Amino acid sequence: MAKKKKPSLANADGIKIVTKNRKARHLFAISETYEAGMALMGTEVKSLRSGRASLGDAYARILNGEVWLENCHIDEYEMGNRFNHNPLRPRRLLLHRREIKKLTAKVAERGYTLVALAIYFKHNRAKVELGLAKGKKLFDRREDIKKRDEQRQLDRLRRVR
Repeated sequence: MAKKKKPSLANADGIKIVTKNRKARHLFAISETYEAGMALMGTEVKSLRSGRASLGDAYARILNGEVWLENCHIDEYEMGNRFNHNPLRPRRLLLHRREIKKLTAKVAERGYTLVALAIYFKHNRAKVELGLAKGKKLFDRREDIKKRDEQRQLDRLRRVR
């Protein structure tokens, strides 16, 4: 008798999403997105594979020509004993030098920041999606909510007809 295959959590591109920062698109206007690799310890990778991470207040900072991910919480691995990591340690992100220069120029402009949008595995490599973001004002957020509600109403009307 043939074994049944388990459905894969990864999509066709080999991407398995670990966590998303759902609040980021609400609080910020994202103009560009970048994909960066992450320099991690072994216990961090194992913890990510079990889906134990949070991007609540995560952002990226550029220091001395390197990009660092700050405030990203990756839980300690349960069986990591003395080899475990600090859950909130800054993690180095891997980007091309020309991308770092471009980001440095953009972040130097007033109001722009780098926000972590998602952590995922792409072909077994841990990646983080960074967004070049500008903070939204309260009235902008309310306007977005109003547009979304109107679109929902239109979709409902179309389905009824």
